[in-house]
Amino acid sequence: MKLVTFSIGSEQRIGALSPGGVVDLAQAVARYLAQESRGVSQSRAARLVPGDMVQLLSQGDEVLNICRQALASREGAADGTQDILPMTAVRVLAPVTRPGKILGVGRNYGAHAKEAGLSPSEQKQPRIFAKFSSSVIGPDAGIPKPKAVEKLDYETELAVVIGKRARNVSEAEAGSVIAGYTIVNDVSARELQLDVNPPQTSFAKSMDGFCPMGPCLVTPDELPDPGRLDIKCWLNGELVQDGNTADMIFSVPYTISYLSRFLTLEPGDVLATGTPPGVGVFRKPPRFLRPGDHLRMDISGIGSLTNVVVEGL
Repeated sequence: MKLVTFSIGSEQRIGALSPGGVVDLAQAVARYLAQESRGVSQSRAARLVPGDMVQLLSQGDEVLNICRQALASREGAADGTQDILPMTAVRVLAPVTRPGKILGVGRNYGAHAKEAGLSPSEQKQPRIFAKFSSSVIGPDAGIPKPKAVEKLDYETELAVVIGKRARNVSEAEAGSVIAGYTIVNDVSARELQLDVNPPQTSFAKSMDGFCPMGPCLVTPDELPDPGRLDIKCWLNGELVQDGNTADMIFSVPYTISYLSRFLTLEPGDVLATGTPPGVGVFRKPPRFLRPGDHLRMDISGIGSLTNVVVEGL
């Protein structure tokens, strides 16, 4: 499934991308369960599929499997296209609008480490930082450039969304706690990350709007190997990042296992797994973002995340 969080009017809901638009999952589940003679009302279906992704994931695999069955059922029905909402009728938000935790892995691509002057072999463990959940914005939302920030930068990243509570999981078990994958732009104020001592990495990456996320959450059955995905970024139409997740120093399973040794991962937590080379700060000359700049980030199997930089406070 390609799950989305969307709003229609003032209401926030969960849907699934389908050719032609978005399927409202609560309505699809209600219809499916009625067909199955399970006697489930619209209100009960709405409780099964709430309007918040964290709440949905917290209910576990049983509810997600019902969602899959509901989508498969409507695809085979003669009137299966009638409940699709056109994209023009909805506003797609970040898949997880307010994660409990956002954790990032610094310099996790070999080529990116090299452009930063580091040897990948020097990194014995992942470099972990945090982004505040208040920094999350969705597709096509404006990235605000604070007036006090001059070195605003972009980073295209594969993001892992946790689906189950996890503590002390092994690498072999890590896949079982993944709800899905999305794209994150790890926006950074480089002067606060790199030009001060000590570095203020989490602050530099957590300002309002510094975590664009989307467009959807792709479940692992549709994206079984996160270690072989093309990852690209265009700035104002120019290709500036072109990599593959195969260049990760620390794999997704290893990083999940490593983090779970020290803290509990919970449904809806987001792990941004690093960026390939080509970020603005290490270009020659450096290239920082300005209001009006347009960013498009693609990861194979997930889609495109687009945002425009706007004037901030």
